[in-house]
Amino acid sequence: MREDFTHFDDTGRARMVDVGEKRPTRRRALAGGRVYVSRETLALIRGGGIKKGDVLAVAQVAGIMGAKRTAELIPMCHPVQVDGIELTLALDGDRCCVDIRAEVRCDGQTGVEMEALTAVSAAALTVYDMCKAVQRDAVISDIRLLEKTGGVHGDFRREETT
Repeated sequence: MREDFTHFDDTGRARMVDVGEKRPTRRRALAGGRVYVSRETLALIRGGGIKKGDVLAVAQVAGIMGAKRTAELIPMCHPVQVDGIELTLALDGDRCCVDIRAEVRCDGQTGVEMEALTAVSAAALTVYDMCKAVQRDAVISDIRLLEKTGGVHGDFRREETT
């Protein structure tokens, strides 16, 4: 196997990378995503008219829970002792969507990009679940890493055009 394939052993079998020798550093990741809905659904979310309850509040809790459970969902992710999770959901009337941002922080030996992405994904899925009775064609989209800091691979910042 090629040495740059870190998640495979010498026989080609999947493995979890050993990060035990890495020095802990401060790490931060910011991810984003959107759930596109109709103007009518956006108005129902804004006005508290979704029968399942407060869409943004429930999705916020779901996103936080998702970040904390990432290692259980993504096979090669290490369990990370997360120091903090900031998850925000905002209604964007111009784009007609729920805009989601998740920032995850830790002092650790591996990054928290997957935790931030999982937080956004869980929140987006929750928005969809709560709104599906009034709109089945809502679209979950634009889930992406926006920024990351810390670690040997250095910092990353996405240049967004929209």
